[in-house]
Amino acid sequence: METIDKIKQQLADNPIIIYMKGSPKLPSCGFSAQASQALIACGEPFAFVDILQNPDIRAELPAYANWPTFPQLWVEGELVGGCDIMLEMFQRGELQPLIKETAAKYKTDDSAE
Repeated sequence: METIDKIKQQLADNPIIIYMKGSPKLPSCGFSAQASQALIACGEPFAFVDILQNPDIRAELPAYANWPTFPQLWVEGELVGGCDIMLEMFQRGELQPLIKETAAKYKTDDSAE
């Protein structure tokens, strides 16, 4: 599968996904750490791709996204932005409802709530 196809598949399969260095539990850079902490604080599950483990995605995604840096938060296939934008949105109280509403849309009926 071509890298761009893989990225498109990940975006289609995961309504909330962050491309970052490392993982939310073990981030490999300060920006990824801050961005994933903001997402975790929203209280909804999200997917992540460790670009350090996926050099093809690390190489191709900036051109596809027209966004040069990581982390990158995508919601419903749309690029939200990087660390600074996420933190600004979080501080303004805009990130939480975006994440909660998106997660609610994709919750299945058999979730344990």
